[in-house]
Amino acid sequence: MTNPDTRTQTDDPGPGRYAAARQLLLSEKERPGPPRRAALARLTDDWLTGLFAAAAPPPGTALVAVGGYGRGELSPRSDLDLLLLHDGTADKAAVAALADRVWYPVWDLGIALDHSVRTPAEARATAAGDLKVHLGLLDARPLAGDTALVTALRTTVLADWRDQATRRLPELATLCRERAERSGELRFLLEPDLKEARGGLRDAQALRAVAASWLADAPRDGLDAARRRLLDARDALHLATGRATDRLALQEQDAVARTLGLLDADTLLREVYEAAGTIAYASDVTWRAVGRVLKARTARPRLRAVFGGRSTAGKPPAERTPLAEGVVEMDGEAVLARTARPERDPVLPLRAAAAAAQSGLPLSPHAVRHLAATAGPLPVPWPAEAREELVTLLGAGPPAVPVWEALEAEGLVTRL
Repeated sequence: MTNPDTRTQTDDPGPGRYAAARQLLLSEKERPGPPRRAALARLTDDWLTGLFAAAAPPPGTALVAVGGYGRGELSPRSDLDLLLLHDGTADKAAVAALADRVWYPVWDLGIALDHSVRTPAEARATAAGDLKVHLGLLDARPLAGDTALVTALRTTVLADWRDQATRRLPELATLCRERAERSGELRFLLEPDLKEARGGLRDAQALRAVAASWLADAPRDGLDAARRRLLDARDALHLATGRATDRLALQEQDAVARTLGLLDADTLLREVYEAAGTIAYASDVTWRAVGRVLKARTARPRLRAVFGGRSTAGKPPAERTPLAEGVVEMDGEAVLARTARPERDPVLPLRAAAAAAQSGLPLSPHAVRHLAATAGPLPVPWPAEAREELVTLLGAGPPAVPVWEALEAEGLVTRL
């Protein structure tokens, strides 16, 4: 077999050189986190672009990164998600030969590869029948070849996602629930799966997909930082184990903590749990918003029938059911009454939380944000009403958990 280092750049883009440069990059201590992931993606882009060019691709073909690689987020042991896109005019044998000349060098280096060869119509049809494929294509990024072909596919796939949002988002919500049932809640696990568990990287990806639908958007505060923290932990896990694993096993936690420059495994888990809590809370808020939008869309035909096809601007406002002083239920959430004055009512945050938990309702994130911004401090010692509302909140059972998390997300627990 020919030594790859002795072949010319024209004959071979240099898998040996790529492997050496990759190893050097992963051994650097100065560029952890997002800079290293981006640098690894660029290095891989250059190598694959060279492979594609050396294979003399026929016109109307393109190499596309999808999924996590499409986002430019390569962990040390991440697999490569690649699509060889062609317009259908090239000879099938030539396209197959092109695929072989790109795929085999990747396999030869022992890099896991998720690959496909499709026309735009085939990619679109596959996405229509496979939610995971559709999610991956939302992050499609051209690497080499016919860029216009990739741009057209991205535009079409994104338009399909938005047009089909009322069907696809419930599918995605079901997928998230089933994954949570299988993998558990990340922040409550001693050996959490950073990707699959609830509050993990899959949920962060789902939130991006929801935002792309334009139906709803996730709370932004802390979400990007939480996602980066989990990605950093996964990078360190790959480096510590030398394997493509997402499960943070007990025996690996000290090594992962050292790689991240943290004090110990306890510090690592605390940071990971906090990140997962942020993502889980954002998921809860976002999926409730999606549910409200879908419910409203379902009700529109009935409203048009009631109002004879005319504007519904004069329709009755949403019903507001009193729950406690200054707190009402609206659209399945506990919200502040119009007459509520948090700046004059320091007990209102606890009263609203207790009323929501006792009613089995989520506390509106807008209400919590408003309370955090305007509510005055409780006097010391607390008045009797404040103590009673706290006991009522804590005694509400499981419904108290999401309410407490809503308070915590806006810093109200720390303030109290």
